Amino acid sequence: MVAEPRKRDLLERIVDIVPGHVDRVYVTQTEALGLGHAILCAASVVGDEPFAVLLADDMVKNDGPGALAQMVEVHERTGASVIGVEDVPLKKTASYGIVGVEEDAEGYKAIRTMVEKPQPEEAPSNLGIIGRYVLDGSLFDYLRDVQAGSGGEIQLTDGIAAMLARHPVIALPLEGERYDCGSRHGFIEATIKYAMDHDDIREDMLDHMAGLLRAYGRT
Repeated sequence: MVAEPRKRDLLERIVDIVPGHVDRVYVTQTEALGLGHAILCAASVVGDEPFAVLLADDMVKNDGPGALAQMVEVHERTGASVIGVEDVPLKKTASYGIVGVEEDAEGYKAIRTMVEKPQPEEAPSNLGIIGRYVLDGSLFDYLRDVQAGSGGEIQLTDGIAAMLARHPVIALPLEGERYDCGSRHGFIEATIKYAMDHDDIREDMLDHMAGLLRAYGRT
């Protein structure tokens, strides 16, 4: 068990992940009816307050302020909702939600259009949405009015697109390196990169990888 004395350090790392002043509330999505529906399940907890959505498929690593901190700063400065984006190769737009933007008076990328997984010739830009959002509480009202699509799913993108006319939404290119942990390659790549940041395992990992490279004739 983790609570055993010899594993006390590991237990403390797990417990200390969440600051002591933070309360955790769990809400269950009983049916897989889309990301928009999942967010609607939390409406009674969030109320009309601004809130953040972090999708575990995406990890953003940097040595400065984290992705969410960058976004909250822009939200507090502008009052707008903020969506994390990154430049994606034009040939890969069909794998992302893509935003069309226009620079506003403050120099931010104000979102004018959102297209879910467009073909390159139909994409309004090459700015792909990644799994970080800071959203106004009014989004819940728009999500309730969204028409369910295939399989009865309610899409978050549709809800955000519906609020564009009345509520500003900013696309923020995030500082840092993003890993797509929804793919096997991205998950393994992120694991290796994070391992390099830990003094207690870095050398063992480097030795292991060097051995693998020799074994597969890549040295």
